[in-house]
Amino acid sequence: MASHNPPADGRSPLGPTPGDRVFLWGAFPLLGAAVVWLLKASAGWVASLPWAPMQGPFKLVASLPEPHATIGAVVLGLAAGAGLALLTEREYVTAVMDGKQLSFTRDGHTRTVPRDAVAAVFRDGKQIVLLGHGTQEVARISGEFSVEAFEAAFTRHGWPWQADGDPHRDSFRRWIEGDPALSPAAHALLRARAHALGKSRRDDAEQLRADLGAMGIVVREKGRRQDWRRSDSEADDV
Repeated sequence: MASHNPPADGRSPLGPTPGDRVFLWGAFPLLGAAVVWLLKASAGWVASLPWAPMQGPFKLVASLPEPHATIGAVVLGLAAGAGLALLTEREYVTAVMDGKQLSFTRDGHTRTVPRDAVAAVFRDGKQIVLLGHGTQEVARISGEFSVEAFEAAFTRHGWPWQADGDPHRDSFRRWIEGDPALSPAAHALLRARAHALGKSRRDDAEQLRADLGAMGIVVREKGRRQDWRRSDSEADDV
C-alpha cells in the first residue's frame, strides 16, 4: 500500500491508492471464484476417496446437475471474495497530516490529534502509537496501512518520531491477577480485556484499553499476555 504524494499546501494524505482498491476488488472476487470452482470440480474425486473426511457434502456437490453447479460455484465464490474485500476495505486507514495535526479514519470513524498534544510517536508491531506529554497514550493507529509511509510523513512534518520504539518500554511490568500495585477496578478491566483478547474481540479490547488509559494505566500486549505501566497523568483513584 502506497501513500499519495504531498500536495502543494504541504499536507500529506495517506492511505490506499486507487490501484490498491482496484486490485482488492478485482483479485479477491476472482480468487474466491477460482477456489470455490476448484472445490466443486474436485468434489467427485474427493468423494471417491474412502478415507476423505466430509464425504457427504462432497457427494452432494458432485451430484448437482451441470451447468447449474458450476455457475452456482462461480457466483458463490465471487460473493465470498467480495465479502472479504469489503472487510478489508473497512480496515483501510486513511489520514491527512501536516505540522499541526493528524486526522485518521478507519471503518468510518475519524480521530484528530493536535501536534502540540504529542510528545512521542513510535511503531508498535503493525500499529503506531502517539504518546502525550504525560506519557499517556493519546492515540493508537491500527488497521491496514503502510507503517513506513506514516513514518516518513511524521518525520517530514517534524513530529517526534522515535526510531528506537517506545521510550517508556522499560517501565512496563507484567499484569498478574491480584497485584497490590493495581486497584480492584484496574484489575477488573484488565481481566475483562484478557477475556476479550482470548476471544479475538478487538473492538472490546481497544475500548477497555481506553478505559484503562482514563485511569492512568497504559497497557500493551504480547499475544494474550498484558503488560502495564502508569502514566505521569494517572488518575488519583488508581
